[in-house]
Parts: sequence; C-alpha cells; structure tokens
Amino acid sequence: MAGVVGSPQIDGSLEVELDASHSPDSPWVTIVWNDPVNLQTYVSWVFRSYFGHSAAEAERLMLLVHNEGRAVVATGGREQMERHVEAMHDFGLWATLTRSDA
Repeated sequence: MAGVVGSPQIDGSLEVELDASHSPDSPWVTIVWNDPVNLQTYVSWVFRSYFGHSAAEAERLMLLVHNEGRAVVATGGREQMERHVEAMHDFGLWATLTRSDA
C-alpha cells in the first residue's frame, strides 16, 4: 500500500537530563547587599538578633557584605527565604532572594 507510514520506533533507553536549577526542590538563598546607609554594627546586630548567628558569624557575614558587596545569609525553601527578605527590608537592609547555585 502506497502512502502508509509505519509506526515510529521508540528508543526505550532515552534519558532525560533535568536542569537541577529549575527543580522545585532546589534551595533558595537570601542575599543581603551593601548599602551606604546602615552602620556595620547595626548589620551585625540584625544578623545576630534575627538569624541567631553568633557574634563571630554575624561579623563575618557583615564583612562580606561590606567588602564584597553582598553575602548569602540564609538558605532554604522559597517561602522561608521570602520571609527573610521581607524581614531584612523591615530592618532597613537591602535584600533579595534567588535560587542557590549549589
């Protein structure tokens, strides 16, 4: 019979590679950015009081913000990171969230 097309052959070994950066389970991060307004001591205090970081960890993160322009201060699910960003804004800090690189 002319014009009849057979069934396509399907390779059952086809593997699909998913981009982990788009997985709903991939972690998100809260980033605090350097700003020209807040004192370093205040930023350290926010990290201690809100996140419960030790004085040494709060100081380390504050110095990253100051010297590098930003620091990742928390990692977790998107909703939790959205709450952290909102809290940082309430403290007067510049903060954003994004998917984690890891």
